[in-house]
Amino acid sequence: METRAQRRFRPSLWIGGVLLVIIGAVALYVWGTLSFAYATGERVGFLQRFSRRGWICKTWEGELAISTTPGVAPEKFSFSTRNERIAAEVNRALGKRVRLKYAQHKFIPSSCFGETEFFVRDVQIIE
Repeated sequence: METRAQRRFRPSLWIGGVLLVIIGAVALYVWGTLSFAYATGERVGFLQRFSRRGWICKTWEGELAISTTPGVAPEKFSFSTRNERIAAEVNRALGKRVRLKYAQHKFIPSSCFGETEFFVRDVQIIE
């Protein structure tokens, strides 16, 4: 009868266990970066550009022109969204002055979730 000390080392079980732990850690990290916002805020400006981009992972990417005073070059604020309802609202507001409410998510591991770290949560047209 075989004792515990005499059992053979099984590398396939050990490697499988290590891979499972690594995959779980990466999934937990991605979930954490997308679930918890580093910062939230609002920006007001004119919606300048909005398009669906990406080869495999399609995300909505846009640009807001923020003008502080007339005659000064506007600051550009790039943003992303994964929500189709928000994307439709942004498309309706193109060229208009809007208020964007956003959340900043730092250290997102891939551009599959968005090319920027700023994700729009709400859009309001300012008359």
